[in-house]
Amino acid sequence: MPTNVTPEYRAAEADFRKARTPEDRLQCLREMLRTIPKHKGTEHLQAELKSKVKELTEALAGPRKGGARTGPSTVVHAEGAAQVALLGPPNSGKSSLHAHLTGSHAEVGLFPFTTQFPQPGMLPFEDINFQLVDLPPVSAQHLPPWLANTLQPAAAALLVVDLGDPGCVEQVDELHRLLSPARVTLTASWEPYVPGEEDDLFAIVLPTLLVATKTDQLADPEAELATFRELTGYPYPALAVSTVDGQGLDQLGPFLFEHLGVVRVYTKIPGQPPDMTRPFTVQRGQTVGDVAVLVHKEIAADLRYARLWGRETFDGQQVGRDHALADGDVVELHT
Repeated sequence: MPTNVTPEYRAAEADFRKARTPEDRLQCLREMLRTIPKHKGTEHLQAELKSKVKELTEALAGPRKGGARTGPSTVVHAEGAAQVALLGPPNSGKSSLHAHLTGSHAEVGLFPFTTQFPQPGMLPFEDINFQLVDLPPVSAQHLPPWLANTLQPAAAALLVVDLGDPGCVEQVDELHRLLSPARVTLTASWEPYVPGEEDDLFAIVLPTLLVATKTDQLADPEAELATFRELTGYPYPALAVSTVDGQGLDQLGPFLFEHLGVVRVYTKIPGQPPDMTRPFTVQRGQTVGDVAVLVHKEIAADLRYARLWGRETFDGQQVGRDHALADGDVVELHT
């Protein structure tokens, strides 16, 4: 951040770091551009803000060819417990994996670059869903200019690799090299990433699970996976799967639930039984106040206290808005 910025700019930047939806991020970018001091020391950041506003506006509107829009928006609104992006080189099996896990009707082809636009689908796990977004393959032959904006809402990534492809090591190395200029970093750490004031404002850091596909075609999938990890040095947690015989597929939902720190919270109206069919989802460490915002912003604004039923409280215990929630808690909000 340049020195001598206004409190209004600092507030807009703080809001941008916390923003979760594309529209909220775009609004914050415009406010940052409006409030940033106009002097030589901020010229570079002004130019970058203008570029980001333009990129995100176009991503929300969809790709353009000539004077007409030719496809869907390249930004997918996050839904479910968390959005998870599928990244991988051409013909790695991303689309087959996505279709099998979500029941989507995404086109699956034997040739590269069948996927041209983001394709969302829902992976069910117990009584919640994870949103999986299949993305175009990442390679030097085809790198979508909108990819970084598309990855902004994602909470994590699945790095999909076909270990039976002799060039898989070089392909994944290339993928990492291509993501770097877009300021996208894949990390083996699944601890929540909290950017500081000195961190790159536009960096995207995604906890990553390496998913080795087509393992039904390998004599010893685990040995092949161990060799790949040794050759590349990538420390990502890894899972070997097959859409043909189903190997490993049932482990994806539990892995995402545990490592993303998903907490399911059920609500009830005073005097009525709780609704145990459609939980709200927050992350580990979030509070009663966070759930109130999900229920309704006016309820959150007027919240006085809540009553809580759960494993870590006695039934009906009165708590404040800052009380941290645990998975399975039932919350009764009082305004």
